[in-house]
Amino acid sequence: MTQHLPHPRELASPPRISTDYTGTTTALQVVEGISLGGKRAIVTGASSGIGVETARALAHAGARVTLAVRDRAAGERTRGDIERTSGRDDVAVEVLDLGDLDTVDAFVAAWSGPLDILINNAGVMDAPQGTTAQGWETHFATNHLGHFALATGLHAALASAGGARIVSVASAGHSASPIVFDDLFFERREYTPTLAYGQSKTANVLFAVEATRRWAADGITANALMPGVVATNLSRHWSAEQRATALEQVAQAEANGFRTRTPAQGAATSVFLATSPLVAGIGGRYFENSSEAEVVDELRDWTGVMRHALDPVAASRLWDVSEGLLAAARS
Repeated sequence: MTQHLPHPRELASPPRISTDYTGTTTALQVVEGISLGGKRAIVTGASSGIGVETARALAHAGARVTLAVRDRAAGERTRGDIERTSGRDDVAVEVLDLGDLDTVDAFVAAWSGPLDILINNAGVMDAPQGTTAQGWETHFATNHLGHFALATGLHAALASAGGARIVSVASAGHSASPIVFDDLFFERREYTPTLAYGQSKTANVLFAVEATRRWAADGITANALMPGVVATNLSRHWSAEQRATALEQVAQAEANGFRTRTPAQGAATSVFLATSPLVAGIGGRYFENSSEAEVVDELRDWTGVMRHALDPVAASRLWDVSEGLLAAARS
């Protein structure tokens, strides 16, 4: 792998990180030669899709991994699979429902000791309009607020690890919407699943921006990523019409050389951000194909990152709003 990094003195702004990894690179290939012995990691949504392959690669590299899952039985099956393929015997399974603040708080309360890697991977996409136990819109609550509560609750554990990393699995879907602060939960505007999902994915990127700003002095950095187009159960809420439209979009993109990915390939960038020395001490950025994405005004074939997702003012405001929502829910 070749690293393309100009000397720091050549640039006034931080250089974009670029690697030779591609969309066909797998998570296990990313951790070749990397040792995570003695490290502890949490992967949310680790019983399906790219979460399984993310956890597998971290365990394969020597990390002690906790699978944070809604369904314990599914988590136990995944644990057995990962232990068989990685040679580990210390994979843990804990219940975590990001749509229910009480279970997030219980998970945090049960955690003991330092935490080196937090992979905020779980999510919901294009769900029908609904609210969670706290009365929050489903996408924003599950994809952002649940992970926000988890990360802030585990702050002390992350800080005590020294050099901890948070990985926020976002999506090209962030291009659909910035954060609409005046109506986060679609109480006054018409509900659209695409906009709700897009807003929550923008929140995932903004979280990485602000977490790095606030916590870098504690040795904690956070980055966000687009895993690529991967066929998983994340699309379980799609109608037949939505599936047909998605297949048409993929076909058009493939004409330009785009390719869909397996879960093992989709997990590669998450694992890169969690383990690579190239991003040690670096945070607040958005990656795809294990390289930093270009900031664009319009995405092309799901590549690039929109400016609104990296806006430091919006990131700071979102953090404060999120803290307020959690405080109100717990009062």
